[in-house]
Amino acid sequence: MPDEKFDEKELEKRDEKTPEEKSWDEKYRRDPLSAVVWPAILIWAGLVLLANNLGFLDNLRGLSGGRFFFQVEIWGIIFIGAGVILLIEAVIRLMMPVYRRDVGGTLFLGILFIAIGLGNTIGWNFIWPLILIGLGLSIVVRGINR
Repeated sequence: MPDEKFDEKELEKRDEKTPEEKSWDEKYRRDPLSAVVWPAILIWAGLVLLANNLGFLDNLRGLSGGRFFFQVEIWGIIFIGAGVILLIEAVIRLMMPVYRRDVGGTLFLGILFIAIGLGNTIGWNFIWPLILIGLGLSIVVRGINR
């Protein structure tokens, strides 16, 4: 008998939620893409830091006769990878109706992360116009999706 009362109270609490709360909870429970993207960014950052600590990135950083004409910072690599992961999320959301959601913010954040990563490498005179282009593209994509 006490279990039945407890079950009834739980059912009443669930029914008290407004439809907006129910749809919000259900929407993000069914969205495994969001549950994967940010941990993937953390994993990427950890892999880059580990590769740096093990000396695998010395050639990329321009140390000891590196092959590249620019110097790549470790945090730049992390930001570029995070931006690419966010752009992949946006593409998946646009291509797969199951995961469809507004991607304007994700596109902008992805392009901004890539711009931050490239800022010290290429130069901010080149990057600021790219940020503006990314902002414009995110507004266009948002307008098309409506």
